[in-house]
Amino acid sequence: MKYRKNRSGEDISVLGYGCMRFTSSIKGIDIDKAEKELMAAYQNGVNYYDTAYVYSGSEVLLGEIFERNGIRDKINIATKLPQYLISNKSALDRYFNEELKRLRTDYVDYYLMHHMTAMNQWQKLLSLGITDWIRQRKEDGRIRNIGFSYHGNSEDFIEILNAYDWDFCQIQYNYVDEHTQAGREGLKAAAEKGIPVIIMEPLRGGKLVNLLPQNAKELIASQDTGYSPAEYGLRWLWDQPEVTCVLSGMNSLEMVEENCRIASEAEAGCLSENDFKVIEEVKNIIKETELVGCTGCGYCMPCPKGIDIPGLFRCYNLTAIDGKKGARFEYAQSIGLKKEPAFATQCISCGKCEKHCPQSIPVREKIREADRILRPLPYRIGISVARKFMLR
Repeated sequence: MKYRKNRSGEDISVLGYGCMRFTSSIKGIDIDKAEKELMAAYQNGVNYYDTAYVYSGSEVLLGEIFERNGIRDKINIATKLPQYLISNKSALDRYFNEELKRLRTDYVDYYLMHHMTAMNQWQKLLSLGITDWIRQRKEDGRIRNIGFSYHGNSEDFIEILNAYDWDFCQIQYNYVDEHTQAGREGLKAAAEKGIPVIIMEPLRGGKLVNLLPQNAKELIASQDTGYSPAEYGLRWLWDQPEVTCVLSGMNSLEMVEENCRIASEAEAGCLSENDFKVIEEVKNIIKETELVGCTGCGYCMPCPKGIDIPGLFRCYNLTAIDGKKGARFEYAQSIGLKKEPAFATQCISCGKCEKHCPQSIPVREKIREADRILRPLPYRIGISVARKFMLR
């Protein structure tokens, strides 16, 4: 296992365990199976385990397994404050203390403000005294590092990044999402401030393995490196020195062993020129399945009504990889929960976007088409409720 440093110079394994996707049945998480997988990861050098208040059963499971195996002081636990549930100052301690009880511990190594998408969420926490609360929890040793996880755009990410002296942050990042959400711009901005970056969704929940187009799979299989689709995705991340730790939701011993092997070999600068070419070809193959030929250049912006046109088309095109369900969830997170509404239904058909589009996309027609697919009535209702709940 290779390691990279946090701000205090302590080692974090480059592979972290994402604890949201354990094997479950009607009876709940398969604890025996999860324990074997978690301990295999530990024995292979993984020392970073990521969970959250809302990951059903996860905190309780980790607390039981880490206590039973006597390894609590040998690993790092990362969990998250459900900031979207916080409405008063007393709730900060209420949720945090419940998490400590679930985890059977008296401190958290890495504590995150969960699922930040817009600056007003941080401002709400500020109004409740979050900075004093963090200071107190760090002084009494119950929180060792403070950070946030993020699902908005790069502009809002950088604003939140600069709003507090964070110890670390967590972003969605992979070779498909290189320039979306916080993206490479956000990764670089954090690195310039010396802030470690934890990566989630490195393979888009396995979709960059299982749902790749067949010709992309054949291209990868034809290379003499012997790399699997997963290995290309993970190595692409570890090739970048700004990446501190990559989370993987491992749910089989085979996956644990493979990912630990890759993590023991991959390092910054590990990819060859040909490897990058292969990844670019895979991205181009994925693009061939796109529904709109948008390159994300941004010439159509800003929209006078605030519609996020490139973001909308990106999510629409994701239906080719994630399917409608996955694309709709991405849309709800990255666009539906923006502070200011950015929906296609705000379009007044001024045509400004089409005049500037290098690809000659009939933008007005396509944004309405995309909106129908990404925001059918149940999702419109759900996003509306979520906005009132999470952006209040």
